[in-house]
Amino acid sequence: MSKTAILFPGQGSQKNGMGKHLAEKSKDVMELWKKAEKYSDAPLREIFWESNDDALMAHTKNLQPAITVVNLALWMYVSPSVIPCAAAGHSLGEFSALGAAKVLDIDKVLEAVSLRGRLMSEADPDRIGSMYAILRLNVEQVETLCKEASDATGKLVRLANRNTPGQFAVSGHKEALENLVDRAQGVGGKCIPLAVSGAFHTPLMAEASAEFAKFLDKMEWRNAAFPVYCNISGEALEDATRLHAAVRKQMTSSVYWIDTICNQWNSGIRKWFEFGPQGVLTRMMRQILTTTEATDNYQTVHIPDLAAAEKYMEENS
Repeated sequence: MSKTAILFPGQGSQKNGMGKHLAEKSKDVMELWKKAEKYSDAPLREIFWESNDDALMAHTKNLQPAITVVNLALWMYVSPSVIPCAAAGHSLGEFSALGAAKVLDIDKVLEAVSLRGRLMSEADPDRIGSMYAILRLNVEQVETLCKEASDATGKLVRLANRNTPGQFAVSGHKEALENLVDRAQGVGGKCIPLAVSGAFHTPLMAEASAEFAKFLDKMEWRNAAFPVYCNISGEALEDATRLHAAVRKQMTSSVYWIDTICNQWNSGIRKWFEFGPQGVLTRMMRQILTTTEATDNYQTVHIPDLAAAEKYMEENS
């Protein structure tokens, strides 16, 4: 049997109507939505099930608790038929991974991501920071562009997300980002502005990160039921103290997703489940594993909704 990992997406993976059918079927899942609404002080079910308002759904304060509920509800539904040896989550998704690996209680995960979403949405009231996706360039080129743009403007910009060998996110002051975009386009790069409320995964989140850390320090952290590959390094961790320390740094650190997937591959993992609406991580994985000897020697299973979960359970019961 293939060694299996479970993956959870973060912001950008939302979808109108996500989680509704599963919540209508399960009282326990509906209760998770109600708890997330209490912690976030936002009408999440109305926003994601009824509004069709893309801006409301993309708002950090609303999105972070909502996508976490969906991720975890899908995992809990399918978990009787899946035996993982590892977990990981992309940025926000790391909290779903911590819940799945029993490092944190699910209630505390929902409370944590609700606070995280609020702090991140309020971290840059003057909108001095933002983010861009950079395509068609390699990591060395993007790192060089970040340095050149920072040197030219005297402002911060950094490589924030190492998503795939051809897809990165840069984050920082808008002035430096504009400079970087001009340089990137000049060497054949494609630059896409991201719908975020600030310069995530940079030191510009330091104040929000420090406030969030106070909450994290009060939580009960347990050793992981299976290793969680952490964003800040791509390293597999099981010890509660080390996991706590890694998550404390997450908001201001880069996301090393390429390293996460490659390290899982190198550990012998050959099957991945993604629990989340859009299949973002499944698509990214295929791009990452083309750089290894993987070819087609692995399997991905995307569980986006109740119908897919039921189908998988029926076929693997």
